[in-house]
Amino acid sequence: MPDALWDGLFAEMSCNRDRAAVELAVTTGARAAELLGMRGADIDWGDQLVRVIRKGTRAQQWLPTSPDAFTWLRLYFNDLGGIIGPNDPVWQTVNLRNGVHAPLTYDALRAVFRRVNARLGTNWTMHDLRHTCAIRLLRDERLTLRDVQTILGHANLSSTQIYLEQLDEELFARIRDHFARRSADQALPPAPMASGYDTADLAVLLGGLR
Repeated sequence: MPDALWDGLFAEMSCNRDRAAVELAVTTGARAAELLGMRGADIDWGDQLVRVIRKGTRAQQWLPTSPDAFTWLRLYFNDLGGIIGPNDPVWQTVNLRNGVHAPLTYDALRAVFRRVNARLGTNWTMHDLRHTCAIRLLRDERLTLRDVQTILGHANLSSTQIYLEQLDEELFARIRDHFARRSADQALPPAPMASGYDTADLAVLLGGLR
């Protein structure tokens, strides 16, 4: 997801809970089910880490996330009254009629995206945010492929390498721009020779003038 489209998606989120959820998704690369399983004890405010239970292996893993994600988490928790117990689900819905809190379900999260997609005319999903996180990490030359594999929770490096193929499209676009610039440069008339040089000397030096 290009940055401009990400900004548009984020701007359409209607509450701090949803802003926190998508910011965590795009910065940790965690799957929707992994994020939805988080409890209060799975947030390390001091080191700005969140803990998820990995799909498949069921292993617990701490993941670093952005300062913005923690800002939105704080705002969201303030909306809930500021109290989240260690065993309470992080993501909750509130019944506006009776004030009862309930865990946010996968279907309810999908409904959030359906409403946003209807307004934007798009078809984004939480999994697109995981893909976006992977591509952003791979663009950082200071991170290795193994680093990205660890963050995404891939059992095999080959699963992470799939995202490298998506980067080829960007490479091809840059190469096409390179060819276009060369064509434009070649279409320009040659720059005139500076005055003061003897034509015969230049012919010897350059192997003949065109």
